[in-house]
Amino acid sequence: MYNVKSSKAEEFIDDQEVLDTIAYAEENKTNEALISGIIDRAYDFKGVSHREAAVLLACELEDQNKRMVTLAQDIKKNFYGNRIVMFAPLYLSNYCINGCVYCPYHRKNKTITRKKLSQEEIKREVIALQDMGHKRLAIEAGEDPKNNPLEYILESIKTIYGVHHKNGDIRRVNVNIAATTVEDYHQLKEAGIGTYILFQETYHKKNYEELHPTGPKHNYAWHTEAMDRAMEGGIDDVGIGVLFGLNMYRYDFVSMLMHAEHLEAYKGVGPHTISVPRICPAEDIDTADFSNAISDEIFEKIVTIIRIAVPYTGMIISTRESQAVREKVLKLGVSQISGASCTSVGGYDVPEPEDQNSAQFDVSDSRTLDEIVNWLLDMGHIPSFCTACYREGRTGDRFMKLVKSGQIANCCQPNAIMTLKEYLEDYASPDTKAKGEITIQRELASIPNDKVRGIASAHLTELNEGKRDFRF
Repeated sequence: MYNVKSSKAEEFIDDQEVLDTIAYAEENKTNEALISGIIDRAYDFKGVSHREAAVLLACELEDQNKRMVTLAQDIKKNFYGNRIVMFAPLYLSNYCINGCVYCPYHRKNKTITRKKLSQEEIKREVIALQDMGHKRLAIEAGEDPKNNPLEYILESIKTIYGVHHKNGDIRRVNVNIAATTVEDYHQLKEAGIGTYILFQETYHKKNYEELHPTGPKHNYAWHTEAMDRAMEGGIDDVGIGVLFGLNMYRYDFVSMLMHAEHLEAYKGVGPHTISVPRICPAEDIDTADFSNAISDEIFEKIVTIIRIAVPYTGMIISTRESQAVREKVLKLGVSQISGASCTSVGGYDVPEPEDQNSAQFDVSDSRTLDEIVNWLLDMGHIPSFCTACYREGRTGDRFMKLVKSGQIANCCQPNAIMTLKEYLEDYASPDTKAKGEITIQRELASIPNDKVRGIASAHLTELNEGKRDFRF
């Protein structure tokens, strides 16, 4: 039944193919010749199949595991350099009609404080985010046709783009809302969104239906086929992910890579991003109830193999994870992180009162954006606030061609430098600014193209003079 080009969820995520892949990996977890051969071939930086990736994940040979880490680091350097893209989530509403057992938004939860931001409240939240230095947001909302209709989402996007405060602008809004229709996706595209993000949670159909016992999200096929509909609606940048810990991690790991292969084979372009959240505590949710939770060591290996399997895809990690975990996986393949996140509905402008809790999950990394930028600079990264590709039309297959050829670095490196300069001039603490200026001079000198380096240098001078928003 497995058909990577099928439009049916149960055929491009065929259960038997997943199980056969896991069994094959288990049989070959100490097959040194096979594993070494897969790693050798992966040095072409073109990725590996879901079955090959499963073998690497199962590998019990320490020397080969070390080779995988080196390979992942080499791929990360080749495609993304030392750039780390920054963003923040903005929760619009936690009203939801689904019954998801792992999410505090579930309909039966009577202890969570239900909230929905007005357009005026959204403006105040956006100003607070702009005052931190953010340029890219990911908006989130529960599934509730009455409280959170598409019209509300579209109006909110318009409001966000319309807020111009001091030197602040939100230049790109990514959207994480429930699976919807082709026409709705078309409207989201017309509203100017960046990436449409939707997590599968788990690809195991039976477990999926048990974890989503009621509500529209119970429909496995409707949810799993959402990215196909989004692309039919004109959205060519989509982001996938699972919630590790809900199901056996090997099953979801293999299935997620099969989903990526399906999008490339059926729609001509793979996922723009892959997110790797893990189940974590939240209001009315106890992680002890989920026996499939994974260790830090397994989590780090998952990130490593995803980077090897789909080198062209950005990888996102949120503030669910601690500073220590985020530091490790940044080296292995993660290219985007959230900073100074608030997972409650409201809270950037005015902190949520202690007697209220509207958050979707607890935040492990609670540092300010400036502290995170400072930390990234200390590790040799370039914190990037760039949104240029979206605004220049470098999306979908156009973006992927540039990434796979390695040419995207000609845009990304100078854009990262210039957006960091904006942050340093407008928002940074003195210590962060001093470190950032050293980083900028180092990275500017490393741009190989004389013309690009000259243009970037001229724009940096103009940024010093108060001008803003340059991009390649």
